[in-house]
Amino acid sequence: MRNRHRVRHSALALLVSLIIASCGGDDSSGTSIESPVTDAPAATDAPAVTEAPATEPPVEPYVSEVYSDPTNWTCRPDTVDTCDDDTSVTLVNADGSTDVLNFAPDPDALVDCFYLYPTSSEDASLNSDYAAGNERVTAYGQIARLSSVCRMFAPTYRSVTLAGLFNPSLPGDRAQAWSLPFEDVQDAWKHYLANDNQGRGVILLSHSQGTGQMTRLIDEVIDGDEAQRSLIVSGALLGGSIAVPRGQDVGGRFDNLPLCRSAEQMGCIMTFATFRDTKPPSPDAFFGKAAGMGQTPDPSQEAGCTNPAALGGGAGDLLSAFSTADWAWADASKGSAITTPFMGFPGLITALCVSEGDFSYLRVTMNADPADPRTDDIRGDLDDRWGLHAVDWEIGALSILDVMRQQIAAWLAAR
Repeated sequence: MRNRHRVRHSALALLVSLIIASCGGDDSSGTSIESPVTDAPAATDAPAVTEAPATEPPVEPYVSEVYSDPTNWTCRPDTVDTCDDDTSVTLVNADGSTDVLNFAPDPDALVDCFYLYPTSSEDASLNSDYAAGNERVTAYGQIARLSSVCRMFAPTYRSVTLAGLFNPSLPGDRAQAWSLPFEDVQDAWKHYLANDNQGRGVILLSHSQGTGQMTRLIDEVIDGDEAQRSLIVSGALLGGSIAVPRGQDVGGRFDNLPLCRSAEQMGCIMTFATFRDTKPPSPDAFFGKAAGMGQTPDPSQEAGCTNPAALGGGAGDLLSAFSTADWAWADASKGSAITTPFMGFPGLITALCVSEGDFSYLRVTMNADPADPRTDDIRGDLDDRWGLHAVDWEIGALSILDVMRQQIAAWLAAR
């Protein structure tokens, strides 16, 4: 029950910490970003694969002084950590019946994941230290379940903290505060490649501030390096901005890695920012634009959007995994207790990528039925500038897992 308590305890933190990050674009300018005041049946199994990739691209020897220490990783497959915890999901069906999905970490998975969390640190300084605190809570809620299909590597990096964003009077060098995270991310990536990867495919995962850092890592380090690029199974970079020319899938921020348009496609990126159909982005919204916060977008470009429930286009029902809370039922007396740390609602949420003016985003619709016993809505809103940024990962968590399973199977079959 410790995970359920922890997830409940972190709900408000997630609503705040996931939404106030550097959410896209290049943070190399070092400028501080002003923060405003403020489902369906279970995912299908991929075909079984028993052989690991045979190719090992040349990687120069490299040992990080920081990331050679396993304690400086929020998750690693060779340590016991939050990515080993229970991430089971109770699916609440429209008729009130429930099904439970269980997931177990696989330390021998044939591909890896490399994850960068969003703004999460509650440290009092501009940048966090290497001791993961609330970062563990965030990683658990967003990606721990994915360790069932990949070996999870999540470096604890010196991210800009909540205090660094909210308190402009906090002493310190703001330019250095925004450049420091990328130094760590690049250091961790180089150490991982040289010491852990061994030619394995890798899936890149991130959200918000983490997506800003991951976008820069791809742009400056991975995309132009054929050996590194050949390792990329796919990416899921949420809550940021991956710019593409309007109507195209590649050629904006990245020269070689396109948006994903099929669950069997490899070397591609999934990305989206989520808004309700009833609350589209306001003109001053922070997400869904071709540029990150505080940047001027190129009018010839738009923010990439990929619907994990229908990568090929059109609408699809999202497979969600929200932290278990007391809003699962329209009337608590008509529903059974949920004992898993996560819950989902098959058929409740339909998603569609839309392009409207300067915005391109994942529009979600609630298929509410007041006559059935389960909830008619979800939580996670702030206002129409933020949309559902706080639950970008949770709202499509099982859909993303389903896509990853298929991409991994295609990757391994091609090796």
